[in-house]
Amino acid sequence: MGDHATITNAGAADQVERTFERIIGSSAALESVLAHVEQVAPTDSTVLIEGETGTGKELIAHAIHNASQRCGRSLIKLNCAAIPLDLLESELFGHEKGAFTGAIAQKIGRFEMADKGTLFLDEVGDIPPALQPKLLRVLQEQEFERLGSGRTHKVDVRLVAATNRNLGKMVARGQFRSDLYYRLNVFPILLPALRERREDIPSLVVHFVEIYSRRMGKPVDSIPRETMAAFQWYAWPGNVRELQNLVERAVILARDSVLPNPLQKKERGPTIPILHRPGGFESSMSWEDSDRALIVETLEQAGWIVGGPRGAAVKLGLKRTTLLAKMRRLGISRPIPQDGTDLLGIAREDGSI
Repeated sequence: MGDHATITNAGAADQVERTFERIIGSSAALESVLAHVEQVAPTDSTVLIEGETGTGKELIAHAIHNASQRCGRSLIKLNCAAIPLDLLESELFGHEKGAFTGAIAQKIGRFEMADKGTLFLDEVGDIPPALQPKLLRVLQEQEFERLGSGRTHKVDVRLVAATNRNLGKMVARGQFRSDLYYRLNVFPILLPALRERREDIPSLVVHFVEIYSRRMGKPVDSIPRETMAAFQWYAWPGNVRELQNLVERAVILARDSVLPNPLQKKERGPTIPILHRPGGFESSMSWEDSDRALIVETLEQAGWIVGGPRGAAVKLGLKRTTLLAKMRRLGISRPIPQDGTDLLGIAREDGSI
């Protein structure tokens, strides 16, 4: 299994590891996020988790709750975008019997359920303007009324909110109350997109392969270089969630315990196992060294042909220009034969290729 990203504190290493056990990766970007989690978790301050869809905002909310003094209490979740607007107020604050048509019984809202615990509001940017003042009040006063009731309920709730929208721009457009935004934005945590922490991709791939191969009873103990390279260099617009889904697809399609490339419409060229060990996976190379070794090996197999249907770019699932840019960045160039000729047999006066 891939290394778990952990931030160690003296006397609390075990607790930290348990808190972050489901968060995979060791990149500087991810460790910065987890350091912020450790700082804010022991407080009761409101946290606003921002990031693209699929970056793992709910996992961070769980980590904040698990590292807080409320960890023995409930963590209540609500996706504000998944609830019809006319029902969202009832979901948040509850209602009394007969409060509206269809209210055939009393209902307890999420704030009441989360009393003494943590409430995680996902996609908080989707809360309609008419409901925003009521949310602001409960955050400021820790009190509310159920729909259809004049009785005020006091609660002790720690709020963690998340959004994939730019609330600051929504405030500027008049789509989100500025006072609510400032109340939510006490301690912002910005999650990096997967493309901004590519060094974590191999660990994530291995982690999800192990999960789905075990779940399906289908052993997968070899990941070809081309497959891992395709995972590392794909843009991942859907972030970790998209990666997880594609690994699941690849495990379904796997044959002979070898993980295929789900990003490729059809298999092209031979596969070269990079990670192969009974009972798990391992890699001793750094991310950059692994990139360099993979590119050089693929170029050698392709006779140092970069483009074309048999070139290294196709084998790696990259555009020719992208591969050339990576070669320049990593300092990779075609070796010069000892006889002074290039690999096409054409002599160069200066010996260059």
